[in-house]
Amino acid sequence: MTDSKLARLIELLKDMESAVLAFSGGADSSFLLKTLHLSGIRALAVTADSELTPRSDLLIAGNLAKDFGIEHRIIQTQELATEDFVRNTLERCYICKKERCRILSDIASSGHYRFVLDGSNADDADDYRPGKRAAAEYHVRSPLEEAGFTKKEIRDLSRQLGLSTWNKPSSPCLATRFPYGRRITGSALRRVAAAEAFLSTFGFSEIRVRDYGDMARIEVDADKIERLLTADSRNLILETLRAMGYLFVSLDLEGYTSGSMNRVLRKE
Repeated sequence: MTDSKLARLIELLKDMESAVLAFSGGADSSFLLKTLHLSGIRALAVTADSELTPRSDLLIAGNLAKDFGIEHRIIQTQELATEDFVRNTLERCYICKKERCRILSDIASSGHYRFVLDGSNADDADDYRPGKRAAAEYHVRSPLEEAGFTKKEIRDLSRQLGLSTWNKPSSPCLATRFPYGRRITGSALRRVAAAEAFLSTFGFSEIRVRDYGDMARIEVDADKIERLLTADSRNLILETLRAMGYLFVSLDLEGYTSGSMNRVLRKE
């Protein structure tokens, strides 16, 4: 089944002839980059660099593009210069994505690329994603979604194709760590990044620090929660996160859940 989907995806890309890819270095966009390489069409991978982006993702993106022989460009984006983004309304993702789509569309036009692509897949329709509206406004295509690929299928095929990103944890932008309505600042983003980097030293593959100002809410995979509850771990975490400025440190007993901040949108 997945082999036939892969063949269909490659043919879909070949029909495009040329494309600019919004390339984050995550599992989805890396798989799409690989299939662009297999299709043989003219392609450019573009990665956005801003305070929302984990530093490690930039390095991964650059190395993968080099491995596939696909031209790679890094663009600087300034989301924190936009007050509508900083206010962190329900439209935050739309505001960010719209500006990035505008830049990518300009790059495609000036470079005579026929399409702009992103790595959205068939599972992404299940969550609140206002950025999809921005992509539609700029006619950005999502080949993985068009070919019907799920996240699991992407990871399974990535493994078969030898991609190092097949089991890479998801790495959404750092703005997703803040509840809607809480202003997003550079210092708050850096604190979240530092807190997650520290907690990752405990060996978690998925870790989130949701930032509520004075309080940090930690999410890890449910079957790993007990690792945080030993006296030594708990005391070290409290000491370290309080030194970062959090007065209260809590642990979500449900465990890590992608898109957990969007639960407030589903309240009746």
